Formats: sequence, structure tokens, C-alpha cells
Amino acid sequence: MGRLDILASIGKPAASIALAIALISIVLIALGASPVGVFLALYEGAFGNWIAFTDSLVKATPLIFAGLAISVAFSAALWNIGADGQLVIGAIAAGAVGPFLGAMPRPIAIAIILIAGALGGAFWGGLCGWLRARRDTNEVISSIMLNFIAAQILSWTVHGPLMEPSRAYPQSMPIASSAEMYMFMAPTRLNLGMFIALTLAVAIYFFLFRSEVGFQLRAMGKNRRAANFFRIPISSLTIWTLALSGALAGLGGAVQISAINHRLYEKVSPGWGLESIAVGVVARLNPI
Repeated sequence: MGRLDILASIGKPAASIALAIALISIVLIALGASPVGVFLALYEGAFGNWIAFTDSLVKATPLIFAGLAISVAFSAALWNIGADGQLVIGAIAAGAVGPFLGAMPRPIAIAIILIAGALGGAFWGGLCGWLRARRDTNEVISSIMLNFIAAQILSWTVHGPLMEPSRAYPQSMPIASSAEMYMFMAPTRLNLGMFIALTLAVAIYFFLFRSEVGFQLRAMGKNRRAANFFRIPISSLTIWTLALSGALAGLGGAVQISAINHRLYEKVSPGWGLESIAVGVVARLNPI
């Protein structure tokens, strides 16, 4: 049975991939394109050389942070559709404090900018949790609405209080060089953020599956009425779960500012928070 279970676990995703390739190929043929050529181009762009491969890792980093945010919230049956807004708020917080960290030693400056991003995301996610716990507001609706509010706050900040001094472009001042993330293997953009994301993936796995609070969180997700019967604090756990989810997404925004962008501008997220829903679901909410 063990071997059959392993084969089944491999066979289902393999069959899904094969079906996806077949459907894409049909569409490409109908459009007059070569499926082989398209897939080869995709492979070359993502893994064709060392620079392309490391750049794929860099582009995956914010998706890992936001995917972990989805994993935590969805495990508690809290449908956080607001990871994008939480990531944006985290980026705003990081971009706001970053220019003023020039006098700090680099490890401390990086820690401050990451903490700022995590706190910003936690506030935005916790607000959604508070609305659910105290006002019984559907978190799907509130988190989606908060995405739009976060986008408007970002637009206001880069056109207003955080706009660079020349006022020539809708962007903030660059962060201090001491707050820039450690980079590896130049000339690639591989940075410490990827390793932080991977470390957090392991930590969140142990939190969800090896801790008492993680058990309570998953129990609430499986059966809220039963969890309430066993005196699991549903209201407070709802707020803290969505705050943690927001903190993870906000941390992804801070890493992007510290490692790649080095300043705020409009559209700082191309939709990572929404894409991360697919990341979390495909991973079956397993952080590893």
C-alpha cells in the first residue's frame, strides 16, 4: 500500500501537468504556433543558463512569502484574498523607513526594514481578522476591498509624502545602502531574501503541524463548531491568524524593496498576492 500511495501521489500531479501541456498545445496549434518552440522558449527563459535560473529564483521569492501567507490563512478556513494588499502595505512601510537607515549598521538596517514590512502587513491582515471576529464581516469581501485601498494608499504616497525630492517621477527616495539586502553570486540578483523565504517555509510547517497553536488553527479550519466546543479561542485566533498571514505577505514586500526595487513606485506588485492563491492551493497548503 505504501508504494501504491507514493505512485498515486506522484501520478495525480503528473497527470495534471500532462493535461495542461496537452490543452496549451491545442491552443497554440490553433493559433498557428509551434508548441515545441514555445515550451523550449519557456525553458530557456527560466532555466536556460545560470543567470536565467537564478532570476527565476528571485522572481519566485515574493510568491513564496505570499504563498506561505495563503497557507496559514486557508489552513484555518480564513479565505484571505488580500495577500496582495498586505504585501503592498509591507512594501510601503519598508519604503518609508528605508531612506532613514543610513547611520545604522547593515544587519540592523536590514532587520529594521524587514520588521517594518512584517508589521505593516500584520496590521493590514489583522484589520481583516478584526472585522471577521468582531463584526462578522466576510473576510473574502473585506480582504478584496483592502487590496484596492492598499493600492490607493501606495499611489497617494508616491505622489505625495514619500515622493522623491525632485518631484519628477511618482516614486519614493531610494532606501539607504545599508538597508539593501545582501546579494550573492554576482552578477546574478540572488539575495538573502530567498533563503529567508525557505527558512520561513520550514518554520511555518513546524508551526502548523508540530505546535499546539498550529493544531488549534487547523482544527478551526476543519470544523469551527467543534473547535468552539473544545474551547479553542475562535475570535482571537482569527485575528492572530490573519495578522500572521499578513505579516508573511508584508515581509515579501519588504524583501522586494530591500533586495530588488530599492524604492517605492506604483504597481510595486504585479499581482503576486493573487497568484499566490494558486501557489498555496497547488501546494495543498503545505509550506514545504
